[in-house]
Amino acid sequence: MEITDVTRAIAAATSVAASLGLPADDAIVLHNSNKLALRLTPCDVFARVAPVGQEVAQFEVELAQRLTEVGCPMCPLEPRADPRVYTCDGFAVTLWTYYEPVAPHVSPVGYAKALEQLHAGMRNVDVPSPRVTDRITEAEEVVADPDRSPELADADRVFLSGRLAGLRHAIEERGAVEQLLHGEPHPDNVLSTRIGPLFIDLETCCRGPVEFDLAHVPEAVCEHYPNVDQGLLDECRQLVLAMVTAWRWELGDQFPNGRRFGEEFLRALRGGPPWPTLDTLNKRLSGL
Repeated sequence: MEITDVTRAIAAATSVAASLGLPADDAIVLHNSNKLALRLTPCDVFARVAPVGQEVAQFEVELAQRLTEVGCPMCPLEPRADPRVYTCDGFAVTLWTYYEPVAPHVSPVGYAKALEQLHAGMRNVDVPSPRVTDRITEAEEVVADPDRSPELADADRVFLSGRLAGLRHAIEERGAVEQLLHGEPHPDNVLSTRIGPLFIDLETCCRGPVEFDLAHVPEAVCEHYPNVDQGLLDECRQLVLAMVTAWRWELGDQFPNGRRFGEEFLRALRGGPPWPTLDTLNKRLSGL
């Protein structure tokens, strides 16, 4: 979010918390992109804020409740507030339990076990959700429309469009078993807590092969996840790179240094295998 929107979003979140009797004298920004993640203090609440209409917060709240009930390693909603979406000044606010991080990163073994447990629980939850192919279509629409991606060069537009279409066909041809997925279980969406790894951000849940989720995690995590189809995983890694590339070139994308990421991801796609993982590229671009 732009700084003016961040200020308003913080005010909306603190206002909602105060109206519920949760003291929120201060807000610490934990993450800022198209959505804002905040730690409200002294009540210690994790708040997620997005402009109304640019989120699927109600879906996320309802799904989080159901996944928590079946024992999935999910960050639960804030128990001192009603489990719903609150609106204030044009923002949708959801309130979650805040967990103090116990380590900078989740171990690959713990990460893999938590993701496997999440997938097992998701197989027991029947909710209407888009398919991975629907998300591919969204990316294709961004690439195909110069008004939505005006700075994407024509040659890159043709290349990216072809890659998205080809990967869609290749993955569908495999006929892999599909199930409910997290959609983006990358390291920024898994917390290291005293009770173990917990996933956050269910906004991009979709149905597809588990390899699509695995395409978002570090290589070391995949090594500890059972029964991975390596060929399908390679195709899904390419697909995730292509989709993220499309988002970074979209007009109005608010990901920090998004254009630089879009250029690097295009180079990675043109470079061919072995396909780098998202965290590898993110670390390279962040200078870590």
